[in-house]
Amino acid sequence: MYHPSGSVVRQTAGSATGLLDPGFPDRRSADTDAILFQRCTWCGTAMYHRLLCPVCQGSDLRTERSEGAGTVRHSTVVHRNTPAARNVSLIEMAEGFVVRGRVMGPPIGIHSGDRVRLSTAKDPVRGEPVFQLVDEPYRAWS
Repeated sequence: MYHPSGSVVRQTAGSATGLLDPGFPDRRSADTDAILFQRCTWCGTAMYHRLLCPVCQGSDLRTERSEGAGTVRHSTVVHRNTPAARNVSLIEMAEGFVVRGRVMGPPIGIHSGDRVRLSTAKDPVRGEPVFQLVDEPYRAWS
């Protein structure tokens, strides 16, 4: 059975420490409503809650704070496990990563291409980010 040396284990644990830890030391109390994401130091790819880069498989990731602006890539209405319908959306953030969250508003009124801004980093019930529409959509009646 192979056991890596202590220095290798320490080095690996040090590079990934704090990525998914909510008590990350760089996180200040003013940033409680911010999305933290990772960026690969080798290829520059932005990602959300990953341990390895999906492009180059690198493990040297640095944690950054998102500005909170994004665009709805896909939205769907879910009627399961809730008394009322709710939406589940994929939001493409300005930094280049995609996050699953909820957009406030009527579930059928949220469409791909709508601009959104982060409202709350964690929904108290579902634990996912909550967004609000930046501007009201001006759509013609069909």
